[in-house]
Amino acid sequence: MAELDKVDLTNCDREPIHLLGAIQSPGFLIAVSTDWIIARVSRNIRDLLGHDPEALIGTPLPDYIPAGLLHDLRNKISYLSEPDMVERLFACQIGTSGQPYDVAVHFSGNQIIIEAEPGMPAGGDSTSAVRAMMSRLDRTKDIQTFYREGARQVRTLLGYDRVMVYKFAGSGAGEVVAEACKPGIGSFLGLHYPASDIPRQARELYKRNLVRVIRDVNSQPIGIVPEIDAAGQRLDLSLSILRSVSPIHIEYLKNMGVAASLSISIVVDDELWGLFACHNYSPRSPTFERRSVCELFAEMFSMRLEARERRQIADYERRARDISDQLLGAVASDETLLNDPDWLGDILVSAIPADGVGIWINGNYAFSGSTPPTEDFRRIVRALNGLAAGRVYTTDHIGGLIEDAGRFADAAAGLLAIPISRSPRDYVVLFRSELKQSVRWAGDPHKPVEYGPNGPRLTPRESFAEWQENVEGHAEPFSASEVRVAETLRATLIEVVLRLADEAAAERRQSNARQEMLIAELNHRVRNILGVIRGLIRQSQPDNEEVKEFVKLVDGRIHALARAHNQITDDHWGPAPLAALIDAEAAAFAASRQSAIISTGSPILLNPQAYSTMALVIHELVTNSTKYGSLSGDGEVHINWRRDHAGDLVLVWQEVGGPPVSPPKRKGFGTTIVNRSVPYDLGGKARIDYAPDGVRAEFCIPARHVSEPKSYGGPEIRIPRAAVSSQQAIDPELLDRKSILLVEDSLIIALDAEDILDRFGASVATASTPEAAHDILDRDQVDFAILDINLGDQTSFGIADRLTELGVPFFFASGYGEQANLPMEHRSRIVVQKPYTTHNIAKAIDDMFG
Repeated sequence: MAELDKVDLTNCDREPIHLLGAIQSPGFLIAVSTDWIIARVSRNIRDLLGHDPEALIGTPLPDYIPAGLLHDLRNKISYLSEPDMVERLFACQIGTSGQPYDVAVHFSGNQIIIEAEPGMPAGGDSTSAVRAMMSRLDRTKDIQTFYREGARQVRTLLGYDRVMVYKFAGSGAGEVVAEACKPGIGSFLGLHYPASDIPRQARELYKRNLVRVIRDVNSQPIGIVPEIDAAGQRLDLSLSILRSVSPIHIEYLKNMGVAASLSISIVVDDELWGLFACHNYSPRSPTFERRSVCELFAEMFSMRLEARERRQIADYERRARDISDQLLGAVASDETLLNDPDWLGDILVSAIPADGVGIWINGNYAFSGSTPPTEDFRRIVRALNGLAAGRVYTTDHIGGLIEDAGRFADAAAGLLAIPISRSPRDYVVLFRSELKQSVRWAGDPHKPVEYGPNGPRLTPRESFAEWQENVEGHAEPFSASEVRVAETLRATLIEVVLRLADEAAAERRQSNARQEMLIAELNHRVRNILGVIRGLIRQSQPDNEEVKEFVKLVDGRIHALARAHNQITDDHWGPAPLAALIDAEAAAFAASRQSAIISTGSPILLNPQAYSTMALVIHELVTNSTKYGSLSGDGEVHINWRRDHAGDLVLVWQEVGGPPVSPPKRKGFGTTIVNRSVPYDLGGKARIDYAPDGVRAEFCIPARHVSEPKSYGGPEIRIPRAAVSSQQAIDPELLDRKSILLVEDSLIIALDAEDILDRFGASVATASTPEAAHDILDRDQVDFAILDINLGDQTSFGIADRLTELGVPFFFASGYGEQANLPMEHRSRIVVQKPYTTHNIAKAIDDMFG
């Protein structure tokens, strides 16, 4: 079937194919140097020129060749401007016998090769024959008829018993796709041949030398003189029209019963698409002129074939682009279609034929049509993630991608995967079911190559009986044009997914903004409510000392809850750090002994419920220690925490160096909070030991309430920094006789703030609306102001602008705290979180004037 050259298997990847230094008979060869000195000749030159071959070496060519022919040769050589070009002369007279010769001339290295073989007297116009042949080709309606007509035309022109159109597959194997033959010799149509029948090196040579002829498999090759030149090189006969072929290939043809053969290359898009393979069962020698006509026909055939294939691909890809536009337009109007596998499957399958579609997006999957089982689809996606990212992947054998794919091959044997995300994660996968077929081979394809007796060399296959192989577990392969369409669809799907992702991100941002606004509003109201409650308690207390002590206790507990609320709402009602809670309690209620509270532990976050509960617990422990324990004297409190093997948080409170401790004589509300809050509210454990040398309390908070920050650098020891305390003595000189404008829309909260400012020695003018505040500024001169930002349905920013113009210092107050939205010109102003306390007002004054 194919022509095999002599191949050195050990060097075939590094060196070009080695050609035999011999030509076929009849015909002769002369190699001349560029100054027309004979360098080599074929041994049969004696028959033409009457001289011994060795005697001709080194003599001038004009001594033996007619002047007219020499002139024509010089002209033809001038046309050899490109590599691998061969020029032709027909019906030339060389000797005295009157026999016309057909001549070919080409370059081989630095020598000119002149080949001649017996021809026929000059005939008619060969171009007319080619035009007629092409006209019949152009009238064919489909590609199969096109192939068959090409084989018929070549057989008509050359007269071989059998002419086949042999097409190469991507693997290098070949198939007879069309045939024209004389009756009674059987058919090779549909037979397959393994890639080893025509090795890679031979296929490369077919692209350079388009016509290869063997006139008689029993003829003896004629050697070249000298066989090796002075440089030790053989003559490169790659472009020779007469060169002999490997005896292996001769044996190959004899095994098939073929006596003569000819092949014409079909080159499409600069690649070897296939061959016109001609067989004859007796010797046959078409003239060089006829072969040249067939070569021209094959070139025209290749051009027509390339045009047809490109037109088919262009039409197919145009339809696919229309489908891509349809997909984009449909999803633009209804994005839920992307989650409909049946609709998406119908769209994609109309562009790329498939039996089923699987969709995998963000770990969610959906199916349409014939697909693998769910778990096997997961395995396929995992395998796809291990391949090169961002490229369409196709296979006709899923069993090569994952193990045990034969179980579902009847539903899905091949796939084309379209990645639709920037990273290898999301896919649309087209599946094709198993294509059970019987492939007809010309002999057993599994043993096409053996080692011969003379070392590693190709040997011909001895049996050409039809060998049938059942192929299972494979699907119809996806074509190159289908892969290109898949790339187009991938770009469309990614555009759709990215656009939907952008829209979803914008919607999430809007939703987050709305959520933050609602949370801020809720926090504002909660803080105001806590401020009102504190104000009501403070304003309602009588002169009774016991009642005042009670009010002080309740006020401290409410303030502890307010501080905890501030902490957990700073991160939108999320977990808050335990260390911050301890710092806040130490700063607010043990400022004079703050450095005596030493906390040790790795960074830990408590969820909002646990944070509020522990705020009350720590508040009670700090308050009791300040009154009766180690913080009332020169002692210390050591707080440490850790996580146990179950992930629960274990927190230990240990007082040392204080006065002797005795258990409380009565069980008050504070003791109840310490003992029962953690077990009751959090499902944990609490134990307190009133040892004489110091109170020891241990709490276990279940792991579900505990988390760790994303970045954690190990345990830390925290000693809270000094701060102004609500418990420290009021400095009556802090605002000595200063005139203060207080703008606050809640009467109770305003009264509470007035009391604090009064204790600092200030004179306070209070307004609940912007209009009332402006009236005060029209009437009185103030030293500084405190402005509540939100005044019902108004704000205090207009008052702030006026105070700025007047040069009066001020700070804002708000229940929104850190989330207060200030105008650009007031972004640098201090904002005090409500409720008002001695601590936060004093700190703000200190920051403003200090």
